[in-house]
Amino acid sequence: MDAVEHVPVVSLDPESDFWSRFFTVAPLVVIGTREGAGHNLAPKHMATPLGWQGYFGFTCTPRHATYHNARRAGAFTVSFPRPSQVVLASLTAAPRCDAPGHKPALDALPTFPAEIIDGVFLADGYLFLECELERVVDGLGVNSFLIGRVVAVHVRQDALRVSEQAGGELLAEAPLLAYVAPGHYTAIREAFAFPMPAGFTR
Repeated sequence: MDAVEHVPVVSLDPESDFWSRFFTVAPLVVIGTREGAGHNLAPKHMATPLGWQGYFGFTCTPRHATYHNARRAGAFTVSFPRPSQVVLASLTAAPRCDAPGHKPALDALPTFPAEIIDGVFLADGYLFLECELERVVDGLGVNSFLIGRVVAVHVRQDALRVSEQAGGELLAEAPLLAYVAPGHYTAIREAFAFPMPAGFTR
């Protein structure tokens, strides 16, 4: 491999909040959990599929109700909002009331019930997952990683790929919401085929 000219980089302290010093792209999802007699919704961006065989995980902290709700119920839902729903997704992070611990903002959000687990989804999104809690990885600093096994998948028809070639037109008609951490978002309306090398398999 040929040597290239050194490009200057800035080294950051790995013990600091270095993620806030540059932008990264992530999905923005809304996690739903059973809470008391109702349900809770909370936005998460450190969330990802885990492998190709039906697992999904997200980062949370034991300081949040979502962590304890998911552990107690053994399940959670995942809603993928559309760019037009960014305000609704933001409302799921609204503060709770002092006494009952309820988020008043959730009362105004449109939801619909999951089919297999006891949970709800944020309505009008494009992808919805029902997950049974598989395991919890604690001790990641102040955070934990919750892993669920996907037991049901629901996708809006206008977001469903019906062929391997489906891409540009689909995104133009049903753009994706992406979180640009820290503190920004964007709508993805265009994408290009990745130049996979000949013979590549997953």
